Amino acid sequence: MLQVALLRENPEAVKRKLAVKHFNQIELVDEIIRLDDLRKATQAKFDEVQSSINAASKNIGALMGQGKKQEAEALKKEISELKPTLEPIKTQYTEIERELYEKLVLLPNLPQDEVPAGKSAEDNVVVRQNGDIHPPAGGNQPHWDLIREYDLVDFETGAKITGRGFPLYTGQGAKFQRALIQYFLDFNTAAGYREFIPPFMVNEASAFATGQLPDKEGQMYHVTEDNFYLIPTAEVPVTNIYRDTILQQEKLPLMLTAYSPCFRREAGSFGKDVRGLNRVHQFEKVEIIQITHPDKSGEAFEQMVEHVEKLLQSLELPYRILRLCGGDMSFTSAITYDFEVYSAAQERWLEVSSVSNFETYQANRLKCRFKNDTGKTQLVHTLNGSSLALPRIVAALLENNQTPEGIKIPKALKSYFGKELITK
Repeated sequence: MLQVALLRENPEAVKRKLAVKHFNQIELVDEIIRLDDLRKATQAKFDEVQSSINAASKNIGALMGQGKKQEAEALKKEISELKPTLEPIKTQYTEIERELYEKLVLLPNLPQDEVPAGKSAEDNVVVRQNGDIHPPAGGNQPHWDLIREYDLVDFETGAKITGRGFPLYTGQGAKFQRALIQYFLDFNTAAGYREFIPPFMVNEASAFATGQLPDKEGQMYHVTEDNFYLIPTAEVPVTNIYRDTILQQEKLPLMLTAYSPCFRREAGSFGKDVRGLNRVHQFEKVEIIQITHPDKSGEAFEQMVEHVEKLLQSLELPYRILRLCGGDMSFTSAITYDFEVYSAAQERWLEVSSVSNFETYQANRLKCRFKNDTGKTQLVHTLNGSSLALPRIVAALLENNQTPEGIKIPKALKSYFGKELITK
């Protein structure tokens, strides 16, 4: 959530940055400033009346001590007339503050200066690309055919158990999932990230704190009776560990990692690009999160991008890194780099990770702060990244490693999977 002070400091600059994200309610900036002015004026009015009551109350005792009973009674009457005016002012203040807050949470985070002002994925900028793109030596089948041929995922039974988009991994497919999850977690913890296993459902306060509410309400599965939400990513529960917390500056940065299943309704998704594992309602993902000093978040962002890049390199997959344009960024992000791996069989790039810096946007909702060198309480910066999301990684590994003997396992995964090939 943006801070009102930021809007007041330079409203025109805020409007220009919101336009980069193609936010269509720019007038909210002026409306929030107007409400903030009204809130301050109402507070001043309340303080003025309260001050008059306090002063009159103080003088009554002095007048009574001087025997000036008539003047004291006049002041008592004045107080009795002033006191009833306080409650309506207080009610007005509460209503103004509520309206201001409701409008403030509608504003997305402001993009950093280097974010391109594009409208869609076509306007994202390729930062760098690595790896050779060529047809696999052992065939060019898409992963949904390979899955059936090698008996790795049973989509039909998954649909019977739950519904479409809930895959049932079987045999070598289940083992391959487990091997990838363990490898990703080990890779992250070796780099200094502390591992967590979080709850897989969160309450409304947690979903709001990381920005899923109200922006992505329709994309989350909602357990209505208990008002819990199935998590779309481990970012939500893990970041909320530090909600309503004042951290010690010397403990920053906090580096966290977690595996979780992820649940997304993906409402409106259809077509060939969602076939097989390309887009499902339940999938596995390993997440990395950093909570940092504001002066260090740019450095932390580059560190996380480098970390995910090294992980992809270890999987021997061709990849590229994109700087997302304003129109393709999330509501909460100040800057995002996407990682995509190339599928030769599908002849397209598949997104497998996003690394984002939220600056103080989440921290302001979380009320996650630290005390700086002067003893003043200050908001932290939060960052997160996928390290990695499994469905499209699995798709790319299957499609790019086809051989006549089976699916070749990358060197880094052999000890985790226990074999060099996925065989029929």
